[in-house]
Amino acid sequence: MRTTTGWMAGPATQVLRRTSLQRRDLRPDDVAVRVDYCGVCFTDLHALHAHQSNADGILVPGHEFTGTVSEIGGAVTGFVPGQSVAVGNIVDSCGTCAMCQAGQENFCHDFPTLTYGGGDRQDGATTLGGYSREYVVRERFAYPLPAGLDAAGAAPLLCAGVTVWEPLRALGVGPGTTVAVAGLGGLGHLAVKLACALGADTSVISRTPDKAEEARALGADGFVLSTDAEQMAAVRNRFDVVIDTISAPHDLAPYLHTVAMDGTLSHLGHLGPVTVNTIDLLIGRKKLSSAGSGGRASTAAMLLFCAEHGITADIELVPSAQVNTVLERLERNDVRYRFVLDMSDLD
Repeated sequence: MRTTTGWMAGPATQVLRRTSLQRRDLRPDDVAVRVDYCGVCFTDLHALHAHQSNADGILVPGHEFTGTVSEIGGAVTGFVPGQSVAVGNIVDSCGTCAMCQAGQENFCHDFPTLTYGGGDRQDGATTLGGYSREYVVRERFAYPLPAGLDAAGAAPLLCAGVTVWEPLRALGVGPGTTVAVAGLGGLGHLAVKLACALGADTSVISRTPDKAEEARALGADGFVLSTDAEQMAAVRNRFDVVIDTISAPHDLAPYLHTVAMDGTLSHLGHLGPVTVNTIDLLIGRKKLSSAGSGGRASTAAMLLFCAEHGITADIELVPSAQVNTVLERLERNDVRYRFVLDMSDLD
């Protein structure tokens, strides 16, 4: 086994403490990555809350990170030591089901192996995430980090970025389409950047008036205050695609009303039950969809697109030693727009 250092929550606690961690010895198709920057996702916070009631297990969060290849297995052909790489929230899949064969490993019928809190497909060991100085991953689920992309700002692309990228591409967003992004946080600000770069006429829908200036700074063409009935009425049936990134439970009806005929509301932020009045879909043949994470091909394509267009997340870079403070701030939504941990202080 390989030994590294990271931030772990022990049994029945959500407080992370610095400790030694064990990584597997390299298999032939493995890549060892020195983790340089790891994004902090709301999923990490939810996982820690759930872990607090676990009296037996341990948890190391972190599923969006960039780093440097330190060692490769004997069968690895796509990477060399010293190469910059990125790893997302999926580190393995069955590889044989219809979804995997279609390049949608994120929808693997046998369930994809998650970067943390999953089970290794060979030895059953619980996966430990990227809040650590080293990660060992199958070559297939590591991605070359294109030259020119800031490594710290690129880390959130591997979760938040690809989560909005896949529906934007699947729904044909590009020149001549109108897009609205509901919610301007970690997911939403990247949805705005990507939609604009794809050539769409892009607006932001938010309940916070102060977000108008931020939206325009990100490239948005328009801003709609969701608490203003007149503004919402003015964009009724306007948008071909609405990317809903709002993380709290909310009524979908006002956002469906802004969708154009044959358009789609892609609901990404709140993963839970929703109630929809069929009439809101019927009038205008509107569609409700969702998405999550991304397959290998689309993740690689997103990274290349972001490099071509200079897109990274807007981040606050923080030493990893401040991780517990960062999580407390994240719970208060005190970030614009994504925290990234600098893991170099684990040396």
